[in-house]
Amino acid sequence: MRSLTNMRESFTAVLERARTLTGEFATEPYEAAWAAEARWFVRTLDRTDPGTRLRVTTQISPDGLNWCDLEPARELTGDLESWTSSEFGGWLRLKGTVESDSGAESPGANVMIYLALKS
Repeated sequence: MRSLTNMRESFTAVLERARTLTGEFATEPYEAAWAAEARWFVRTLDRTDPGTRLRVTTQISPDGLNWCDLEPARELTGDLESWTSSEFGGWLRLKGTVESDSGAESPGANVMIYLALKS
């Protein structure tokens, strides 16, 4: 018989659902102190023009109010991108910017952002 104490917990939170991001943004904070592993998924559904770029940084917080960067910013160029974050403590969120290489006045990107957690 398998012990229930050896089972790992997992949960996937949808932090952004088909939201159009412009300029600077931050996702809602997510309490993840119970988790040992975190994996981000960002799916870009649409960009206002081909020169639109997303840059994101994983941020951590002890209380969900005050934030610092966990890792360097990364540029998201594909339709679906994923990466892991570790040693994050209590709270997680993504902060980022939407920019344009083509000089568009108000570049935007419609995205889905998921946070998958495992104990």
